[in-house]
Amino acid sequence: MRTRDPDRRVRILRAATSLLAERGFHGVSMADIGGAAGIVGSGVYRHFDSKSAVLVALLDEVMDRLLRTASDAAGSGRDEREVLADLVRGQVLFAVDDRALLQLYQREVHSLPDTDRRRLRRSQRHYVEEWVHVLLELRPELTDGVARACVHAAIGAVQSVATYDGGLPRDDVVDLLTRAAYACLGVAP
Repeated sequence: MRTRDPDRRVRILRAATSLLAERGFHGVSMADIGGAAGIVGSGVYRHFDSKSAVLVALLDEVMDRLLRTASDAAGSGRDEREVLADLVRGQVLFAVDDRALLQLYQREVHSLPDTDRRRLRRSQRHYVEEWVHVLLELRPELTDGVARACVHAAIGAVQSVATYDGGLPRDDVVDLLTRAAYACLGVAP
């Protein structure tokens, strides 16, 4: 009797992350993904009905993780400064440690079907809202529009690592991006 490998779906997603980030959505086939995952291309279809479904699963994973981090921080009952530290840390560690996923998100979100793209954009807005709420608590003198601009600048500064690798050690990059985020927010770490 044949049993299914419970890690196969995860292997497929990890292989797809690397390939799609490197070659782009249109430069990768399901056979490429299967081969990189150690299975035949048709085996991928047991888990995903299309290459778009693989991409949707990967980008959902990105937003789910960021939203979970934000929700956990916001619901922790700690003061806003500590919540902001968790938000910044979560974004920085994601950008540094999951660079391929970040590249994939930035480059390929436009390749998604419209309904999935709109859903992910709504999730992004919700994620930004968590940051804006905390920032306005810490800096009540800001207008909503200015707070949003600061948050977008901070996240953009952190995510710049997706397109630039200066060869710095990981810990130095984490420190630099953390300081950049706080500078954009106008809050002392």
